[in-house]
Amino acid sequence: MPTVLIIDDNAAVGVALDVLFSLHDIAALHAASPEEGLALLAREPVDLVIRDMNFTADTTSGEEGVALFRRIRASYPDLPVILLTAWTHLDAAVDLVKAGAADYLPKPRNDERLLATVTNLVELGQANRALSQRVGRERRERRELEQQYDLRGLVWADPATERVLQLACQVARADVPILITGPNGTGKERIAEIIQANSQVNQGPFVVLNCGALPSELIEAELFGADAGAYTGATKAREGKFEAADGGTLFLDEIGNLPPAGQMKLLRVLETGRFERLGSNRERQVKVRVISATNADLAAMIRTGSFREDLFYRLNVIELRLPALAARPLDILPLALSFLAPGKRLDPGAERALLAHPLAGQCARAEERDGARQPAGAGRDHPRARPRAAGRTGGGSRGGGVRGRAGPRRHCGGAGQGRRRGLAGRERTRLVAPGPVPTHGAAGHRALIRCASPSSPAFPPWSAPCSRSAS
Repeated sequence: MPTVLIIDDNAAVGVALDVLFSLHDIAALHAASPEEGLALLAREPVDLVIRDMNFTADTTSGEEGVALFRRIRASYPDLPVILLTAWTHLDAAVDLVKAGAADYLPKPRNDERLLATVTNLVELGQANRALSQRVGRERRERRELEQQYDLRGLVWADPATERVLQLACQVARADVPILITGPNGTGKERIAEIIQANSQVNQGPFVVLNCGALPSELIEAELFGADAGAYTGATKAREGKFEAADGGTLFLDEIGNLPPAGQMKLLRVLETGRFERLGSNRERQVKVRVISATNADLAAMIRTGSFREDLFYRLNVIELRLPALAARPLDILPLALSFLAPGKRLDPGAERALLAHPLAGQCARAEERDGARQPAGAGRDHPRARPRAAGRTGGGSRGGGVRGRAGPRRHCGGAGQGRRRGLAGRERTRLVAPGPVPTHGAAGHRALIRCASPSSPAFPPWSAPCSRSAS
């Protein structure tokens, strides 16, 4: 039941209001003086204050009411206050409303109006308190998450991302395969890095293989290695990704593109930890934690026979579903700001444009809309962005790479070049932001955010079509 504090030197007013509020399930406390009212506020939880403007006989200036209001506002800045007085000084009313008073009602009062105002303010106050409590709880949980786990510099703000992070950190130390699902560019590899960084093998290597960036005939050699002479051009023996990841984590991106022969051999490795290099009869034993990711519907692929059901259940011991960027809108502006050069900011119009633009699930698209060119390979991630952001992770160059805890990734060959060439001539929208021109480097390319000088007379509005230039 909400509680209202009535501060009025007239006892009859307190009794009348007490009766009025009791008929509508509102508790009332009465104080006859400012000091008594402040003492009640310190002892009792109060949702709203109704108070007179004058407390001394023959006083009509309202100065006592102004002083009391300032004391209440200083100690309880969010507490709504309604002013009552028989002497309606408009100037005082306006000044106090500007200072934060909720309403100003003259005597004799209108009970219907007073009751409606009290009800609305109590409900609004309860909603604000619930929101403040939720925001405080989320901030506390975020601090605990950042202090307890290594989040690899992830940029995020949305509760949907936090839920995925909490689950990822909770399962990180479980030595079981994990399947990460979600649209391209949402940060699946980033989540895999966080899992590895908080796992029991966090000192081991973190090896990445993009199964969709390699021809099907090379997948087996990439996964399991090959002896010299195993295929045309194999002049020397090479280790595969499983050997490179021994004692650490192997991240298999786009696992839905793995060909049937590779699926069968991968299933055996997951079951036994043993495999043979291509062209070899010697069996090798490894201990590798496998994390896989896909944007495909593996259940539908199982129904069509293009993906093995038994492999699916081996990979999908724990599933982490990463929502598209459009489903976590509070991440958009922090990500966009992380793409800008230090000290740069977004114009309010640019922020509105980013929030209104359909980002198609990709964090990289947010960077493109922010004005920095999207890295080569739309929807894929690149390793040189700083700070690292959800959806901007290391893949891209020829299939994958190897990285230890302390060292950079060593790229190990792969594909994807055709797609990059196909993007080379595409025009992209460049947003305009005030200030000097910053640069942003990614994967050997330099991308510019077109910036108008503060003195430039021509600055296109954000609502108008932005200028376009060839990538």
